[in-house]
Amino acid sequence: MLDVRRALKAAQVPARTRTLPLSTPWGEAIASAGDDAPVLPEHPRPTTRRDAYTMLNGMWEYAFTPLPVELPPRNTRTGDARPLALNRDEALAVVSSALAPITFNSGRIRVPFSPEAPLSGVNRMLRPDELLWYRRTFEPPALTAGERLILHFEAVDWVCAVYVNGQLAGEHAGGYLPFDIDATPYLRPASTEPTELMLCVYDPSDAGVQPRGKQSLAPGGIWYTAQSGIWQSVWYEVVPAMHLTSLSLSGAADGTLAIDARAAGAEASGRALELTVLDHAGATVLQQTLPLDARGRLRATLAVENPHRWSPDDPYLYQVKARLCEGSPTTAASAPDSVESYCAFRTVSIERDAQGVPRFFLNGEPYFVKGVLDQGYWPDGLMTAPSDEALIHDISAMKAAGFTMMRKHLKIECARWYYHCDRLGMLVWQDAVQGGGPYSLWHISRKPTVFKRTWGRFRDDIPPHRAALASTDVRYQLEWNETCAAMVRLLACHPSIATWSLFNEGMGQFDARAAAEHIHGIDATRPIDAVSGWFDQHCGDYLSQHNYFRPLTADRDRGHLSGYVAQRGFRALFLSEFGGWGQPVEGHRFSDAAYGYGEFDGIDAWRAAVRASLAAAGDLEAHGLAGYVYTQLSDVEDEVNGLITYDRRVCKITPGVF
Repeated sequence: MLDVRRALKAAQVPARTRTLPLSTPWGEAIASAGDDAPVLPEHPRPTTRRDAYTMLNGMWEYAFTPLPVELPPRNTRTGDARPLALNRDEALAVVSSALAPITFNSGRIRVPFSPEAPLSGVNRMLRPDELLWYRRTFEPPALTAGERLILHFEAVDWVCAVYVNGQLAGEHAGGYLPFDIDATPYLRPASTEPTELMLCVYDPSDAGVQPRGKQSLAPGGIWYTAQSGIWQSVWYEVVPAMHLTSLSLSGAADGTLAIDARAAGAEASGRALELTVLDHAGATVLQQTLPLDARGRLRATLAVENPHRWSPDDPYLYQVKARLCEGSPTTAASAPDSVESYCAFRTVSIERDAQGVPRFFLNGEPYFVKGVLDQGYWPDGLMTAPSDEALIHDISAMKAAGFTMMRKHLKIECARWYYHCDRLGMLVWQDAVQGGGPYSLWHISRKPTVFKRTWGRFRDDIPPHRAALASTDVRYQLEWNETCAAMVRLLACHPSIATWSLFNEGMGQFDARAAAEHIHGIDATRPIDAVSGWFDQHCGDYLSQHNYFRPLTADRDRGHLSGYVAQRGFRALFLSEFGGWGQPVEGHRFSDAAYGYGEFDGIDAWRAAVRASLAAAGDLEAHGLAGYVYTQLSDVEDEVNGLITYDRRVCKITPGVF
């Protein structure tokens, strides 16, 4: 039975009239340390570590400039009232040809915090009719014959062009994925002048259709402050001409180790990858030299005997050393490249238990998943955690609270977060990033909230329904598919990731059946939550439901299954969101608006409601539930339904923890 009173109240989003000063302990430390203090100095890619690297985080110059082209006409036929925006191709053309004398008189920005984030020092939103410019100089090291200087950008939102010493060195589209640029051809030979690095960025946020997650130019309720530009680390490495560009190691519980490596540079013929796997005692458990193909690609499967299996209770990681080598002695022009990495051995799947009930299995055994929703937002850094310690804090706090999984919601996190989940033992449900046109609250929220019967009866592959779900734009569909596939390939090496989650609550949803088949073809080792919330398309490995306003139940999976899962004939039941009980804590609020579910006389009543909801969800294990996700880890902007406050200073669920 729907709790009509709570549902109606939740539909009334309180208006935000002002924001309140709020910072985390780590952000406060950065602000007080001064402009010259190191910012996020840790190695940004723990799965491919070289001994030497140079961070370019810190203070840069910046400027906002008007967009040099007219925006396309407003779509009056559809009633789209958002600001206008360039599409991806138009934006790439603009940022790649916009270099002109730029006046950098606005001050300095602290990279990698976006200009909208307080820690950037800017506190200014990029508008859809503007470009954002960055500039800094650095002293590159002297390169020996054959060496290359590779610039690494962990994430820049959304479209950008990179200029080195006034020359266009590369461009990129996609706000959540890393990219690399070989700056070597643009360096000044034997020059005493520093190297100039500039970026031109275009990001319309939700004025466009690109994948953007929870970002909004008009934040409030469940939508958060948009962020733009550089929001993850910038750094460079000097590497040999022939060097590894990627290394993915995925181990299974039986000791099988799948290797996917790529190398770039000189002719790959005759080159090989020497791989050494070490246990915690430093003993070699596997050593093999494997040849690369002519394109510098290696795909192979090896085996480790009697592997120590990874689990949240025992997150055992093997250290890995990988070295590019060749049959003949190396020369100065073809020095070997070496990286350090790690791997783990574990298997996740959906199987029937001894009673025939579909369950999530870890290492061949049923495993009830206790998860919490993690938006990955911070009051001082927005989508950028203020420090490595801040990332560790959230994971450790949720483990201490009894959770075994974090659902990373509509965001691809920085690589170090996944590394900490790997080493600390936290399962991850990884969401794809949603986008599309302006969302219809009736279709993605109010209708499914009131009419539960629509959950499995609304197709997403016909034009009228795509229009209702804001997914008609073919350019959005193309970019979503590309981004989702790239996310899976990028993160597949992390043992903590246990499930890929594709679409959430109908936001920008389209062709979920085809998407599930495509992702299963890329990674068949993990279950797929094709549709989280409602509008199930009878595909993927879960019947995945959200329940905020009804008594918690374990529903039966009805309907004809499709695709690869039809051959198995069953899916697991998963409660992928519930709870959301709101409780503000004065002195730790982001704004004067407070959004959440339920009204309580005080913190004790709120704690009782949270614990009762968690217990009720846990009781459903006996009725066939495979796991749950409680909403949510922390308060986020107007939302006050977190287990801890937005500034991470108060643990609401367990007093006195922090």
